[in-house]
Amino acid sequence: MAHKNGHPRDTVIDIAGKPVNFTGGLEFSSLTYTVMKKKKIEEKWLSQEVDLLNKITGYAPKGCVTAVMGPSGAGKSTLLDGLAGRIASGSLKGKVSLDGTETSPSLIKRTSAYIMQEDRLFPMLTVYETLLFAADFRLGPISWSDKKQRVEKMINQLGLSTSRNTYIGDEGTRGVSGGERRRVSIGVDIIHGPSLLFLDEPTSGLDSTSAHSVMDKVHDIARSGSTVILTIHQPSSRIQLLLDHLIILARGQLMFQGSPKDVTLHLNRMGRKVPKGENSIEYLIDVIQEYDQSEVGVEVLAEFARTGMKPPPLSDEELSAVSTIAPSPTPPRPSRHQIERPGGDDRGTNRKRLPLQIISTPNANNDFDHSVRSPYNNTSRSPWSGSHSGIVQTLRFTPSNQRNGRQMKNPMSSSPGYYTYSSEILPGTPTPHSSDYTVNENDYLTPDMATNTAAQHLRPKFANSFFSETWILMRRNFKNIRRTPELFLSRLMVLTVMGFMMATMFLNPSKNMQGITNLLSFFIFTVCIFFFSSNDAVPAFIQERFIFIRETSHNAYRASSYTIAGLITYLPFLALQAAVYAGIVWKALRLRGSFLYFLVVLYVSLLSTNSFVVFVSSVVPNYILGYAAVIAFTALFFLFCGYFLNSHDIPIYWKWMNKISTMTYPYEGLLMNQFQTNETFGQDPTGNDVKGVSILQSLDIRTEEWEKWEKILIMLGWAVFYRILFYIILRFFSKNQRT
Repeated sequence: MAHKNGHPRDTVIDIAGKPVNFTGGLEFSSLTYTVMKKKKIEEKWLSQEVDLLNKITGYAPKGCVTAVMGPSGAGKSTLLDGLAGRIASGSLKGKVSLDGTETSPSLIKRTSAYIMQEDRLFPMLTVYETLLFAADFRLGPISWSDKKQRVEKMINQLGLSTSRNTYIGDEGTRGVSGGERRRVSIGVDIIHGPSLLFLDEPTSGLDSTSAHSVMDKVHDIARSGSTVILTIHQPSSRIQLLLDHLIILARGQLMFQGSPKDVTLHLNRMGRKVPKGENSIEYLIDVIQEYDQSEVGVEVLAEFARTGMKPPPLSDEELSAVSTIAPSPTPPRPSRHQIERPGGDDRGTNRKRLPLQIISTPNANNDFDHSVRSPYNNTSRSPWSGSHSGIVQTLRFTPSNQRNGRQMKNPMSSSPGYYTYSSEILPGTPTPHSSDYTVNENDYLTPDMATNTAAQHLRPKFANSFFSETWILMRRNFKNIRRTPELFLSRLMVLTVMGFMMATMFLNPSKNMQGITNLLSFFIFTVCIFFFSSNDAVPAFIQERFIFIRETSHNAYRASSYTIAGLITYLPFLALQAAVYAGIVWKALRLRGSFLYFLVVLYVSLLSTNSFVVFVSSVVPNYILGYAAVIAFTALFFLFCGYFLNSHDIPIYWKWMNKISTMTYPYEGLLMNQFQTNETFGQDPTGNDVKGVSILQSLDIRTEEWEKWEKILIMLGWAVFYRILFYIILRFFSKNQRT
């Protein structure tokens, strides 16, 4: 269906009643995102559909900074996630186009960068190292000198030269400032020159100076040719000068779209004059909140933004009531299906018309030209300080007999009889478009390919091969381990100290039944020590998981290469831990069998346990639940490993627990290595010799030599199984995405 002027219903119409002529940027139409929420109504919990986004149509011009604003709960982050392809497929309805070509979430992710509100960076890497690793991931197989040159230029452009060799830092390590950390986060995601840049509250938590510095760099990025879309809450007056285009939302509905200078014009049409000395954007948001907390609701403001139908003014009683109400959850609003359109009720039919203004400048033929001269061509002026001379015309609405109760004409269109021209002169500034600005494609190293949407389809999903990604991740892992040795050294120290304690406690076991019992206790305790030594991997991975989600959300590397790199990185450290413990206890306890097998059992036990703990860490939301889950499974594995009850004595309905326990196989393997012999280890109470094979038979453990290595293979199988589960969780379930 089209408007009467022939434009499609979802076409964005400018202030002159003409469709916006896009020369590049992001367009979106009828974006709707509905979720089910439970609400308590009359003492009963009922599920209702709630529109987090309700038919949002708009655009973000190329080369401009588009700010999404609105009160808390307006849907700012939801809209940003929807445009960035971070809402699950099928949940978001509508159309998104990039540079005039309809696109998909996968293509958006390939051509864009999303900077989260929290700075997820490795604290023990320097600014230079962080950006260099980002270049390794995102720039592909270009020369090392080119990568370093690009990183150096990025550091200079982001104003990070003085802190290039400073650690990022965290709560426990002194590092860069908050503003510098935010600029590093931006640099990490724009190192490859994305054509789209999304930022979620980039100034959150920063002081005024740092916030302005960050926004100044974002402004420069937009001028380099990127389309920048960000959410921001209560920007300062200095930051507002850096915003080119506004999208103001409330309760998932569009309240205003245009340049910041047009906000005053919008309020004037609404019948709300901006008080002297007050900021027009803040005043508009205050007006929106007044309507939101009144019985009228914000739906009438959304209707005004869509059709120009003036909202009913709030009574003095409503304004007084709103001013005394503290911000709190408001009563449920009727759904969009329950809202009566103008003409269907008395309030709708009695609404007043409000004039719309356009700015027109006469050309050589004395015709009116609606094009805008770029205010940025004069660098001596601020973005919105330029004046525009010419004839200012006002579009004044007149009643139309052709409208019915539910079919509304677009007041921005040129429909005859719907508005007439007036000579009233009022100031106004048209919405800027990408053609209004001078773009320097060399700034921030924007690749030529990034400016061509069609070329993005030819770009590979990942910049590097699987093996290159794995090598880069391994280098970063080793650097982080070298900078944070306490994680590895703490495990090594625990096993070293426990090894000396075990060696001195069970020194020279006696040749009697008590000596046999002592050996059994030593082996089961060894298995428990090795299981518990990997528990500290829970918080380590949970902290790193957020970085993984940020980096892989826009295809920095594969989940498979991350899984393999993490495994390979820790193999030598696990081997060292097993070797230190084995070397301490072997001679002291006069253990028999193969020392190599004893060492391999301990090593593979560490490997399978580490894989299990890492898998649990990928499932749980925080380290508290992670510790609880690991401890619970440790107790279960310990109970069913065969130490308290032999495998043949375990009830049949619990035998499966004995099979899945990761403690069963190292415990049985160590016993087989020690007692798989006819050598006598003591005498029973009747005076008979107790041989090693008889000890294994009494514990229902097989005595064949080859079955020792079967235990090794089973442990390796569990290690591989848990790593595969870990990969599946990372690949399919660890996404920062709405459902």
